[in-house]
Amino acid sequence: MELATLGSGCFWCTEAVYQQLKGVISVKSGYSGGNLENPTYEQVLTGKTGHAEVIQLEFNPSIISYEEILEVFFEIHDPTTLNRQGNDVGTQYRSIIFYHSEQQKEVAERIKGEYDKSKNWKDPIVTKIEPFSEFYEAEEYHQDYFKRNPNQGYCRYVIAPKLEKFEKTFKLKLS
Repeated sequence: MELATLGSGCFWCTEAVYQQLKGVISVKSGYSGGNLENPTYEQVLTGKTGHAEVIQLEFNPSIISYEEILEVFFEIHDPTTLNRQGNDVGTQYRSIIFYHSEQQKEVAERIKGEYDKSKNWKDPIVTKIEPFSEFYEAEEYHQDYFKRNPNQGYCRYVIAPKLEKFEKTFKLKLS
């Protein structure tokens, strides 16, 4: 098994996507990349901790590759907006890949470069690629958020449409 730690805006959205992929064993919402130990959601929300909202997933590389994990990552959010995804604004919503090995770093740099050259977006990709240092699991009420709150406003109007697009694009990779 391998780990991947990714930030692409609100962790509720990202978690809901990766939970549907074949080969993904578990997905946890949390915080990474900052300078405060054991941060709370309220602290991260201020943008002063340096942490990003991220998901950490455990996956089976014999079923889904790290490259495929990153292809999903680049397709499910706008990697050209600095510190923002939609109405979620701040450094805690930045686009970031925390690599767990030199091999992951090389794959991340290659995939990012390929997507940047593809011109799928009119602006350049601003996704950061940084070494993983620490993951702090978010509070329990953030885990499985979409599954437990599908009728909540944010879930209906932001996450559900994102999932619909994801499911069409990646239907062969769904569990």
